[in-house]
Amino acid sequence: MRPGHLPNNLTVAKIKTGNSNIRNPILVSYVAKGLLPYRGLGSGIKRAIDAWPGIDFIDDRDGCLFTAIVHHNKIEGSVESSVENSRDGSVEIDNLVLEQFRLEPEMTLHALAKTLGISLRATEKRVANLQYKNRLKRIGPKKGGYWQVL
Repeated sequence: MRPGHLPNNLTVAKIKTGNSNIRNPILVSYVAKGLLPYRGLGSGIKRAIDAWPGIDFIDDRDGCLFTAIVHHNKIEGSVESSVENSRDGSVEIDNLVLEQFRLEPEMTLHALAKTLGISLRATEKRVANLQYKNRLKRIGPKKGGYWQVL
């Protein structure tokens, strides 16, 4: 996406009801030719709101920036809430990483990040730290290998 505010005739209220404006006619031409997937031209924001109502939109015309903020709800008893409630979140995350790899040594970092409810980058940092501390070791290649908890 490129920076910019909503076009002159659009407001946050209008886009919430499904109104849209073509900003990139070149992309639209690729959609018309069947070269890009088509899910309803200009329907993305409406579909996003229908799927997840906790979205705020800010149209900053002075700063030339349209922002969508997607809020998520914490699920009581989830890994994320147990990490947040611990005194030392990083130690708790390390223990959860090790436990997940004990249960499923072939688990990918993407799957681990999703399971823990943290970003892929945060997951990579935790795993690298555990490898540095000699608590975790990668056996074999990225594809077809597995994690060994030491």
